[in-house]
Amino acid sequence: MRKLHKKPLIMAAATLALTGTLAVGSAMAYFTTYSTAGGGVKMNMGFTETVPKEDVDENGKHITIENTGDYDCFVRVKAFAPVELTYNAPNGGWTAGDKGYWYYDKVLPAGKKTETELNIKYTFPSVNDKPEEFNIVVIQECTPVLYDENGNPVYDFKDDSTQTTE
Repeated sequence: MRKLHKKPLIMAAATLALTGTLAVGSAMAYFTTYSTAGGGVKMNMGFTETVPKEDVDENGKHITIENTGDYDCFVRVKAFAPVELTYNAPNGGWTAGDKGYWYYDKVLPAGKKTETELNIKYTFPSVNDKPEEFNIVVIQECTPVLYDENGNPVYDFKDDSTQTTE
């Protein structure tokens, strides 16, 4: 009779052990569950870049600017040379500003070039100290278009106290 009492006791112990292991598995999963995330997204905020085109002939340099960047911008041009320089915008579109800069009057849209050219003509001195060779160095700058509180486009060249709107 003793053998009969041990068998149900062993079966009860085995049932308890199996039930306990099932509960332990979910409890362990609860305490060890974690999550990770990886990867990234490359953000391109764009840029503003302009490229000058300079054609030279007997009348001087003829300057146009192309906006190869992602955003609309304003542009300005200034030239240096060991001879006297005069600026001319035969079809308009350029305005003389402070510190020798010439400003393009309109916003230069991305992917477009200036509609009119700026001519820079050189004049030799009247005396005999005419240079044999010289170069007209053209500096052009651009700044992204900003908008004032009324929605008008304005430029912000850091060394210029005046601002132009289109």
